[in-house]
Formats: sequence, structure tokens, C-alpha cells
Amino acid sequence: YADLADLADPAVMVVKAQIRKQSTLAPEQSPGLRPGWARLYVEARTLALLTGKSAMGESFKYLVDVRLDARGKVPKLKKREVLLFAVPVAGRPAEIQLVDVDAQIPADPATEARVRSILTEMASPDAPPGITGIRDALSVAGNLAGESETQLFLDSKGGASIALSVIRRPGMAPEWGVSWTELVDQAARPPQRDTLGWYRLACFLPESLPPEAILSRDGASRVRAAEDYRLILRELGTCPRSRSGA
Repeated sequence: YADLADLADPAVMVVKAQIRKQSTLAPEQSPGLRPGWARLYVEARTLALLTGKSAMGESFKYLVDVRLDARGKVPKLKKREVLLFAVPVAGRPAEIQLVDVDAQIPADPATEARVRSILTEMASPDAPPGITGIRDALSVAGNLAGESETQLFLDSKGGASIALSVIRRPGMAPEWGVSWTELVDQAARPPQRDTLGWYRLACFLPESLPPEAILSRDGASRVRAAEDYRLILRELGTCPRSRSGA
């Protein structure tokens, strides 16, 4: 999920295409090319525009890096169907630029379905925004022993506020949730794994709570805030990525 979301997030357009021609660029035309890879100039036929406002012609061109095969040869891609995560090239309607060197992936049905699902999430009016940092964290003890509430407020792209909360009650497992507004919702729940909300948190929250973000001054409250933040990270789990080209 994270691999596909990483590609979809910066893409202005996602195109399904069939490769018609390929040409290998010379090393001097391929700055930054990694060993074991080749840079191709590709001509492709448009099959579908999964997302994007720019009009697509019947055919277009782009550059892409591909890994050499076991024999050190450039793979033959003609007639293969691919998904391309790209941005338009200003003044050149017949060209696109991939958002990353490996932003061309096979267009098998399962992958295409998952990409379409991610794009639908991202296009939603209430889509969770990208996270840029942790602004404030506050932990307050309750009236009973073992009772507390921790609130964390996140900064995001576009300025929207995000609130995380952890509630502890005596004799009960701690509960946490996320509100995609600056208002803390007592009924907030954690996002499901492999959703856009999960991706925004699991893949972009820092590994530890910045000490300067903790508003509490007493030692116990600061320790509890950091502990509750670690709880959220454990519950979210890791953000596995397998892309080799990024």
C-alpha cells in the first residue's frame, strides 16, 4: 500500500498505457543512473486516464529507468501494459514526466484495482492530509489512579489540524483514536491498516515524540505523553516499503 501511495500522492495524473517503442539512452544522456539500470525513451499508447485534469492524446512519450535482467540486458517492454504516475510537461502536451525513476509499474488487474482505490481515497473531499510534524502534546492525569488523557496535535499540508488522543481508565486497556480536525473527538478510533489515514500516520509520524512539543512541565506528564505516543506507533505498526528506485 505504501509503495503505491508514495507514487500516487505527488502524481498529477495516473495513466494506463501500452508501450509501443523503447530506445535505450546512452550513459552520457542518463545522469544519475544507478548501476544495473538503463534509462529508456518510451513511446506509449494511452489506454485510460485513471486520474488527472490534463487531456491525454492517443500517444505520448516519457523517460523511465528499468532494471537490467539477469544477463545484463535491457528488458523488452513492447506491448506491455503499465501504470504511469506522472506530471504533465509544460508546453509539451505529447510528453509526461514520471514522479520518480520507478514510477512505471505493471498494470495487472489486482494492482490497477488497488491504485484506483487509493486514488478514490485521495480525491475525497475529506481525505486525510499529509502530515508535516507534531505541533503540541499534552497529557493530563484524571481523578482516579491510572486515569489520564493525552492529546497530540499535528501539523499538515494545507494547514489543517489533526488530533490524536489516548485515554486510559483504571483496569482497562488504553484507547486511542484520530480526529482529522482540530477538535478532539472522544469517539475517535484508529484508522484501519492499508487505508489513507493509516498511511498518513504510520508512514510519516516521527519515530519519537519531540521533547519540545510536550506542553506539560511535570516529569510524570511528560513521561506519560511519550509513552502514549509510543503506544500509537505500536498500534499503527510499521510502514513496509519495497520500492528499489525511490
